[in-house]
Amino acid sequence: MQAAIAAGRGAADITLIAVSKVQPAERVAAILGQGQRVFGENRVQEAAGRWPAFQADHADIILHLIGPLQTNKARQAVGMFAAIHTLDRLRLAEVLARLAQERGTSPDLFVQVNTGAEPQKAGVLPDDTDALVAAARAMDLPVVGLMCIPPAEDDPAPHFAMLAAMAARNGLGGLSMGMSGDFETAIAHGATHVRVGSAIFGERVAP
Repeated sequence: MQAAIAAGRGAADITLIAVSKVQPAERVAAILGQGQRVFGENRVQEAAGRWPAFQADHADIILHLIGPLQTNKARQAVGMFAAIHTLDRLRLAEVLARLAQERGTSPDLFVQVNTGAEPQKAGVLPDDTDALVAAARAMDLPVVGLMCIPPAEDDPAPHFAMLAAMAARNGLGGLSMGMSGDFETAIAHGATHVRVGSAIFGERVAP
């Protein structure tokens, strides 16, 4: 990955998540044919309808949930995804903890931080992030990192720097940040997971 080399990092340090939401099956199949195995979905129901057929042929597919998770979809999500990037509230942590106890396992979890404090956007506010991380850890949840989506009109670099600082303060190694338009900047700021859609698949196809 050229962006990793430019940042003085190894490509193996960064997980490329191909964002397959709303992409037609033929595009997904083409990317699978190129060897990509890590995919991101926004909605539990869309993922449930799409992936079982592909997984029947490719047992090594790894799915990440990168969209908001409703508590009533949590049980289905934990059975389907290797990682959930959108833990953003205490109630969801409580539900995930109960499911983890039932199952004896849990997906890796990223706490989503609303770094721009945008009222329309999901994510815990920066000032409340440490408390949510601590609460989730107290429930024995596997919190591995933080995630953010900077405001579209902002320079993303300060948001990525803020997220990296919060992660370091909490002893978290995972940084899920960067999309098609800004993943190079995210990698330069330490991203471990980048969520890339249109740069891989082309422009999104509306349902």
